[in-house]
Amino acid sequence: MVLLGKLITELGIKTTAKKFYKLFQSELHEVQNHCERIHHTKLHEGEDWHDTETVKHWTYVIGDEVHTCYESIEEVDEEKNKIIWKLFGGDIDKHYKVFKLILEASDKADGTAAVKWTIEYEKINEDIEPPNGWMEYLGKCTRDIDVNLSKARATRKD
Repeated sequence: MVLLGKLITELGIKTTAKKFYKLFQSELHEVQNHCERIHHTKLHEGEDWHDTETVKHWTYVIGDEVHTCYESIEEVDEEKNKIIWKLFGGDIDKHYKVFKLILEASDKADGTAAVKWTIEYEKINEDIEPPNGWMEYLGKCTRDIDVNLSKARATRKD
């Protein structure tokens, strides 16, 4: 009986790794303005969007279904442009005991950048499917965010 799993995807982005990471690290409340699949997010507990003690409530669309969950930051590694979130409550608890979302943004030697998303999960029972829909969701959100961040960089007058 296999209940634990890990899904990983790495996607090339046009913006820099630092700029993509910064959106999640210090401007998380803006993510919903960059991605149409995120309908709403709000602070549930706490006052600082980026504090590890803060809990956020998310409403988002995977496939054709609206979902909700809560999220808290588990770890931030600024040197590696890495953030680990714990997702729980709402629709997550219906299927998973543990659900972690990991973002790592990196610049490549060839001058490009990439975002690596990892989902680590533990299913509540073996009949639950892996969260494959999340990988498609993360891919679409990454593309939306990258386009918006790239447009902002292109229109900025430095």
